[in-house]
Amino acid sequence: MRNIVKHIPNFVTCLNLIAGTLAVIYAFESKLEQSCYLIGIALILDFLDGFLSRLLNAYSELGKQLDSLADLISFGLAPSVFLYQLNKLVFINDGNFSSLIKPDIITFIILGSSFLVVIFSALRLAKFNIDEEQTTSFKGLPTPANAILIASFPLIIFHYENTIYSDIVLNHYFLLSTAVVSSFLLISNIPMFSLKLKSFAIKKNLIQYIFLLISLILLITLQFLAIPLIIITYILLSIIGSFINIKYD
Repeated sequence: MRNIVKHIPNFVTCLNLIAGTLAVIYAFESKLEQSCYLIGIALILDFLDGFLSRLLNAYSELGKQLDSLADLISFGLAPSVFLYQLNKLVFINDGNFSSLIKPDIITFIILGSSFLVVIFSALRLAKFNIDEEQTTSFKGLPTPANAILIASFPLIIFHYENTIYSDIVLNHYFLLSTAVVSSFLLISNIPMFSLKLKSFAIKKNLIQYIFLLISLILLITLQFLAIPLIIITYILLSIIGSFINIKYD
């Protein structure tokens, strides 16, 4: 029975991998909205496998490596494909079909920049696997948080079509900046807090509770537009926490 129980978290991780793979397939088929929801499912499964590992005391080196491999697909490759497809959509909306049929160097740079995310996600996950200090907090932006940020772009486009918000997202400079800045944040040494709380004590988890309260207010008031703001809030609170020397227990 124990042998079966210890593989339950790995089974959930494999479901995460399946959701991420389907997200990539849907994204390449330009079904970006459906792909975003699959990323949401992958996020839930990613949280669940860690929760079950702790609950069942089923930690293993296999599970650790499998989790990173699944995360690379769900939260590294899938967001890169989102950026790639959105960049293509900008070319199409601008009427630059010739750039896609016979790409020049600028087109290659713009489209290629999309895949910076999967490269730096791989580096970030590799660093995480060999760093013994990232148990109660993180160094650099976690790949799921970065995936949430990028997955919000298609949702904003489809739910706020022909508004200033969709115009901002459907812009090569914005997409390129997102790829570059998020790639830097992924491998940075900025301490970032985790939402895996060891206790519910307010004093020990003040910054997490502030973040959750702000996130709830943003979601209620702004809906899909809140998602990028929530990730930006997470980054800013983490930076503030590092400046005032908050220790994450």
